[in-house]
Amino acid sequence: MRRTVKAMLGLAAATAVKLAAAQQVQQLSPVEQQIVAEIHAHAPQALELLRQSVLINSGTMNHAGVRAVGKLFRDQFDALGFQTSWIELPPEMQRAGHLLAELPNKPASQGKRLMLLGHLDTVFEPGNTTPAWEPQAGPDGTVTHIKGQGVSDMKGGDVIIVEALRALKQVGALDGTRIAVMLTGDEEEAGNPKTISRGDMLNLAKRSDVALSFEGSITNKDGMAAATVGRRSTAFFELEVKARQAHSMGVFGPGGYGAVYEAARILDAFRQQVVEPGLTFNPGVILGGTEVSYDEANSRGSAFGKTNVIANTVTVKGDLRYLDYPQRDRAQARMREIVAQSLPGASASINFRDSYPPMAVTPGNLKVLEQYSRASQDAGLGPIGTVPPESRGAGDIQFVAPFIDSLDGLGASGGGAHSPNESLEVASIERSAIRAALLIYRLTRQD
Repeated sequence: MRRTVKAMLGLAAATAVKLAAAQQVQQLSPVEQQIVAEIHAHAPQALELLRQSVLINSGTMNHAGVRAVGKLFRDQFDALGFQTSWIELPPEMQRAGHLLAELPNKPASQGKRLMLLGHLDTVFEPGNTTPAWEPQAGPDGTVTHIKGQGVSDMKGGDVIIVEALRALKQVGALDGTRIAVMLTGDEEEAGNPKTISRGDMLNLAKRSDVALSFEGSITNKDGMAAATVGRRSTAFFELEVKARQAHSMGVFGPGGYGAVYEAARILDAFRQQVVEPGLTFNPGVILGGTEVSYDEANSRGSAFGKTNVIANTVTVKGDLRYLDYPQRDRAQARMREIVAQSLPGASASINFRDSYPPMAVTPGNLKVLEQYSRASQDAGLGPIGTVPPESRGAGDIQFVAPFIDSLDGLGASGGGAHSPNESLEVASIERSAIRAALLIYRLTRQD
């Protein structure tokens, strides 16, 4: 029987509660205790690596900055014995490329084959007024948070990957394992076509068993640290409205209703009639008048019109997010029906374009979550819960989740992502690195 998303998340919540209530907590093995000690001992260097990465602006379109951050992390992986390469994308895609780091293949390789995901780019382009690096101290003068560009989304997560692997390397736990890391250079605005910008990622997924992504960790409604077992898709809709241009004195009559009223009718009908749990659609840009132009590459446009003229054109650009493809199909069918019910003197068309596939909540994903929660609890850091798919935005892991068991949200804790108030909780670097290192250690010991 096919389980619903709600039922699957209920199972995850029940598992987390059961783990939290367990009377006997498994003790860390001697090797695992060494791993934890290594992470604690290297905390100052981890914070310094974060500082160096954040001080380099790496907005998606700042290709030199993305490559510079890539070089910084590439040096870290080289020092850990990974074979590294820079994946160039075609120049016409206008993206910097990706960093790939893989442990050399050995005949005696063991355990699950892991791929770890992060990204080098941020939403902050050069010239943004957001502080690059601003430590925030608590009452006792200890730095508890860092405010800065991309500090938690997701350079903090990239540092956590490095620190987890460094600790494993120090205790000899990387020997014989099969681990690959991909840090993309365009996660915030993935290059098109996705078949090329995410082609190497998909190839890596097809020779891996589990994907772990280090987007920021969040807290669920119960106040529990949470990871992500499902994400909604990201897609787009484009609404074009045409109408009869005429003198405004004839509106509602011979002149018809015009393009602006028709667009308003359609959008409000979407709001009232296309309603399902987990489904959202957002008209992010609307331009209307007698002359309209939109620059897709730079997400900006212009419109000309006069108050005494009935507008003949409206352009609307928006996004559409859904839990699965059946929900997408239902929503699109209903939206097309609404668009077809034109007001007098007007007509409209709507087009849809998929971008990020949905990450379904699967038993395999929940199993990885259970193991992550177990590792966290064994380290004395408490159980890990989960959050509904609609509570997270789009992420790279959605491209690989259809192929392998996947878990996201293993990164740093913080807030204000994509805003001037983006911040990171300093202590979360150690917490998340410990959890990740223990999970990686255990997965690479499993058949």
